[in-house]
Amino acid sequence: MGLKRNHGQSSQEDSGSGSSVLIRWLIRRDMDEVLAIERGSFEYPWTEEEFLCCLRQRNCIGTVAERDHRIVGFMIYELHQSMLRILNFAVSPDHRREGIGRQMVQRLIDKLSQQRRREIVLEVRETNLAAQLFFGACRFRALSVLRNHYDDTLEDAYYMRYSLRDSSERYKPSNRLRQFDADAA
Repeated sequence: MGLKRNHGQSSQEDSGSGSSVLIRWLIRRDMDEVLAIERGSFEYPWTEEEFLCCLRQRNCIGTVAERDHRIVGFMIYELHQSMLRILNFAVSPDHRREGIGRQMVQRLIDKLSQQRRREIVLEVRETNLAAQLFFGACRFRALSVLRNHYDDTLEDAYYMRYSLRDSSERYKPSNRLRQFDADAA
C-alpha cells in the first residue's frame, strides 16, 4: 500500500478491490452518508447535531474515506498540543476488512512527529471487541479502564494509545511482581 500526497489529501490503492480510496476533509454534504454509516455501526449512534457541534470546535477535524464517489468510512478527531484524540471512527459494514480503516489510521499516524504530536488516543467500549482488536492490530495499547465512562449506559471503556515511542520499541511484557519484590528487598 503506497501513500500518495495530493495537496492535503491522501489517496491509497486498496489491495482488496483494486479501486482507490481517497481520504479527504468531511464537508456538509457528506453528512447523510456519514450518519448512515454511524447508525449501521453503533448501538448508540451520534446524532447529526452531535456531529455538527463537535465539528464546530476549532480543534476538531472530520475526514471521510471515499471510494467510487461514495463515503465508505469517516473519522472525527481532536488536535491537542502533544497528541491527537480520535472521537469517532467507523467504516461502512459493507466495506470492512478491505483496509480502509487501516488507511485512515495511517493518515493520523503520518501527522505525528517526534517534535510535536507524538501519540494518538481514544476510548473504546468494553463490548466493542471488533474495535479493540482492530486498534490493537494497528499497534494501539490499552492503558487503563475508564469505569462507567458513557452517559447512555454504565459501560466501561478502554483507554487506548498509539505512541511513536512505543512503535519504535517492540512491546516487551514485564513481570511487575518481580519488580515489586526487588523494590521490597
